[in-house]
Amino acid sequence: MNVATILFYLLSAVILGGGLLAVTSRKIFRSAVFLLFSLIGIAGLYFLLEYEFIAAVQIVVYVGGIVVLIIFSIFLTHGSGGDMEKPVLIRAVFSGLAAILGCALTYLFIKEQVFIKSNAAAIEPSANNIGSQMLSTTEHGYILPFEVVSMLLLAALIGCIVIAMKVKTEK
Repeated sequence: MNVATILFYLLSAVILGGGLLAVTSRKIFRSAVFLLFSLIGIAGLYFLLEYEFIAAVQIVVYVGGIVVLIIFSIFLTHGSGGDMEKPVLIRAVFSGLAAILGCALTYLFIKEQVFIKSNAAAIEPSANNIGSQMLSTTEHGYILPFEVVSMLLLAALIGCIVIAMKVKTEK
């Protein structure tokens, strides 16, 4: 076993452990921190695959943007240190079934996909080429995913504002 394989298994354990702890933790702040570890592990996988630009985007957009917004919204709420309420059993069952169905559907899509080996030469990964490709509207442009990421950040910002809003309680 070489070093790359050991790093892959270590990063995979961090990603899976962080994700599992993020959804099972009863404290909301700890869930956000575990999500942070999981997203950093994904960036580590990108670095392992030598996709430095994608890893940097992962860190900036998800770790630097969304998780920080979530943590700020947690601190703005009154119950940031308290336990989250236990989920209703029927919701937990439906969530588990939805997760299993999503995994099975993803497996089927990957199994049916025909991967074609391309002989085309890759473009040089300079900042100019990446920027031109990212904002291009041609066949291989990435303007649509770029806009989807910006909408994701906007949705995260709106969600954090909604979480941070104080609910008036009657006395």
